[in-house]
Amino acid sequence: MRILLKNGTVINVFTGETEQAHVLIEDEKIIGVGDSYTDEDAREVRDVQGKYICPGFMDGHIHIESSMLTPPEFARAVIAHGTTSVVADPHEIANVCGKAGIRYMLEASENIPMTIYIMLPSCVSATRFDESGAVLVAEDLESFYSHPRVLGLAEVMDYPGVIAEDKEILKKIRAAREHGLTVNGHAPLLSGKKLDQYIAAGIGDDHECSSAEEARERIRKGQRVMIRQGTAAQNLQALLPLFEEPWAHRCLLVSDDKHPADLLKKGHIDDAIRQAVRAGKNPITGIRMATLWAAECFGLRNVGATAPGYMADLLVLDDLAKIKIRDVYCRGRRVVENGWLLPWQESHIRPDLDRAVRNSFHLDALSEDDFHIPYFGVHMCRVIRLIARQLITEEWDADIDFQKDNGIDLERDILKIAVVERHKRTGHKGLGFICGTGMKQGAAASSVAHDSHNLILIGTNERDMALAGNRVREMGGGCTVALNGEIISEMPLPIGGVMSDCSAAAVADQNERLRQSVHLLGVPQELELFMSMAFVSLPVIPHMKMTTRGLVDVNNQKLVSLKCD
Repeated sequence: MRILLKNGTVINVFTGETEQAHVLIEDEKIIGVGDSYTDEDAREVRDVQGKYICPGFMDGHIHIESSMLTPPEFARAVIAHGTTSVVADPHEIANVCGKAGIRYMLEASENIPMTIYIMLPSCVSATRFDESGAVLVAEDLESFYSHPRVLGLAEVMDYPGVIAEDKEILKKIRAAREHGLTVNGHAPLLSGKKLDQYIAAGIGDDHECSSAEEARERIRKGQRVMIRQGTAAQNLQALLPLFEEPWAHRCLLVSDDKHPADLLKKGHIDDAIRQAVRAGKNPITGIRMATLWAAECFGLRNVGATAPGYMADLLVLDDLAKIKIRDVYCRGRRVVENGWLLPWQESHIRPDLDRAVRNSFHLDALSEDDFHIPYFGVHMCRVIRLIARQLITEEWDADIDFQKDNGIDLERDILKIAVVERHKRTGHKGLGFICGTGMKQGAAASSVAHDSHNLILIGTNERDMALAGNRVREMGGGCTVALNGEIISEMPLPIGGVMSDCSAAAVADQNERLRQSVHLLGVPQELELFMSMAFVSLPVIPHMKMTTRGLVDVNNQKLVSLKCD
């Protein structure tokens, strides 16, 4: 079927120009752009005079599981915001369910009106300090490389392993490159000679840059920089200088991790472009980062532009500066009309695969005693300090009085943190202290704890911590908030303990109520508690993290004691 979009203003992402032109679509492809096409050239004609036409947006790096939505429901949340494709790393579900998790994400993303590309998880588990539900070696990934939507190897978080020439991680990188595919990076604050070694191993990009100077070093050394604007990590403001040349054409926009309420209310990649425009940047530069330059990063041909022979993933915008999206076309089919998402028929997951990603919680009931630290007197201890809107955490050495509430000190914002193994009933748990939450009462627990997704808890008292953790266990995964011996909000996540089986709207509502409930505990409005705590257990992001094995000094990649030496 031929469709003619006529009289629009086409944004040329090759040159940055705009031009008045008609766009002719046949089935999934664009077959013509110019002023010579007439109504007779198409079966259906749609006049978009006064509107802008641009390619659909691509999120170059996201973990769909962090939206807590299944792939079809994630699509429902983002398509109306102009996202027609994403490059997803399913390492959250893979850390829980292994190869079955990858197969689930591939199958669940079939027959939906957007393209979900997959990068194969490189670090399952992320480091030797993690206890995940599965381990994937290079041979486990090999069978997936032939899938048409697999684009390469996902973020190589074990940068110490790359620098130390660990045979297994280098084998994974080599396999992806031998297939002619991309290898994503993840090396926050790495610089100088160590960065050179990391890049030389074959890693082409990074999404962990938190300053413009860090990003410029990456670009100068040949990497592409993914400008991240998610729920917890919001690096856009610091990286605004990259929206100018000579840097811009080596950048793309990503969200990494974004909560469902934010996706529905604020938007996705469209929101990142709007924020850049409000800061004085050219919207067309943002669009180029979200389309052609993103596609080029992954070696995708005929994707990301409004040009003959390209995939007909297109947006019709009412307003360029506000990125106000009117219509969305995915593979030539209109899937959003006048801002409204059109219905579609999705395929169903095979029962055996569905079962494989459920019932993943294997943990005995918790008691208050499980969170008791057997120290006496006053000791200088390491405390994890949160940094607002960052995934980086700091170490704070503080005197802890264990005779008073077993070390909890609300006046100094020192709370208890625990990470409890939940995959294989090992009984392992890491216990310590954290500051920066502002919490004055109650506790929060979650099975979303990157990347191994064990049970993480933060609380002002052991009673509420045990209550919150046991409720997560009963639900088979999820997030809870406990206050004065009662669960005041919860969010079940029965798929791998990281995703809901509810609709996007229902999950967004649960998510919003959960996020608001933590403010009753004293958590300030500017802190995204659940997203922030999810990264406190990831021992590849500086500087101090907590795992089931205890405190990890990320910079030196070693376990350290709670008490300072």
